[in-house]
Amino acid sequence: MLLVLAAALIGSAPPAFAADKTLTMAYTCSGGPFGNASLSVPVVVPDTATGSFDVEWAIPALTLRAAATAATQVQVSGKLSVTGGTHVDLVATGASVTAGATSAGASDVTSLVTVTSTSEVTVKPSTETGSLKLSLASAPAEVTSCTTTTTQSVTVTVGQGGGDPTDGDVVLYTCKPTSGDEQDVDIKVTLTLPTSNPATGEQFTIGWKGAYESGAELEAPNGLPTTGLKMYAYASISGLSGLTSATGVGELTGVAVGQPIPLPASVDMKTTSQNAGTATVKPASINFGQQPTNPLIECEPTNSDTLKTYTLTIGAGGPTTTPTTTPTTTPTDDPTDEPTDESEDEQSRTPKDGVATGAGGTAGPDGRMFVLAGSVLVIGAGLGGLLLRRRTATGRA
Repeated sequence: MLLVLAAALIGSAPPAFAADKTLTMAYTCSGGPFGNASLSVPVVVPDTATGSFDVEWAIPALTLRAAATAATQVQVSGKLSVTGGTHVDLVATGASVTAGATSAGASDVTSLVTVTSTSEVTVKPSTETGSLKLSLASAPAEVTSCTTTTTQSVTVTVGQGGGDPTDGDVVLYTCKPTSGDEQDVDIKVTLTLPTSNPATGEQFTIGWKGAYESGAELEAPNGLPTTGLKMYAYASISGLSGLTSATGVGELTGVAVGQPIPLPASVDMKTTSQNAGTATVKPASINFGQQPTNPLIECEPTNSDTLKTYTLTIGAGGPTTTPTTTPTTTPTDDPTDEPTDESEDEQSRTPKDGVATGAGGTAGPDGRMFVLAGSVLVIGAGLGGLLLRRRTATGRA
């Protein structure tokens, strides 16, 4: 039974914990305050990442050539060779060293890779001389220089999936209730993006998960409804025309005045893009209330510029909102390309020399009847006029 339970627990573990990859770099070192002739330094990267990711360096214990004259710290700088991204050279503070100590303990330090590829990032050691340097903060000019000949590499797949909530960022919110005092609230937020690229015109979901940092919870002020309360979460989307945000709602339960407002387990934020391209996504504001248009507490992030970003790619080929037609592809839509039914009918009935021959039988009753009758009337009028003139002339005579 215990074995079954253990297997179930292992099988249900979040993939992010098991997906990390380790690259171990072997260095030869010389000079400076440390006497280690060789070092083995593992670096850990995630299996999948988007936007940026941390590289964790495990600096082993170090031996000092001479006892430290004062309390100080180990200073570490390091380089990596990265394809598909850019590495910010490691510059960090490692283990503490006490006065009189002849060694420094192991320590973990972190550098950052920013993703530029859309498929994968390859990380390997820099073969530059002195690609790892160690010194003491109390004497920075004395440097132990280490060089590696390790040629192995690790690959990080560029994907839009999220990971373990521990990978999230702490968002610093200023929350303003409609009644009560302003509150400073800290929430570790993780966003989960689609695992495949959404198409244009296709609705997609960005997942939101958050957990309060201890001692920085949002407390329900007096006057806040304790039933029917919801949290409205927003994601900021930039870099893609016509798309600026995604939003979703989570139901809240167990709200009590004067107590921290429980956060929803997760929120599905939805949106749709009408344009293809690549965008940058990061956590945005959260509001609390019973209606989205009437927030009772508004929380705005104050550290947006430093938050972790996620890369969102919208693929082409989805439905469009304005299908296009042109006269060349749909000539029947252009009245100038083809005559109307009426003009076709007229052309079929009009002889080639229609202007010269007249309308003929298409004019209704035969026109020759009217022409003949008119001629008779004209001749009759003429004869009547002549007779009248003759009578007048005879009378005068």
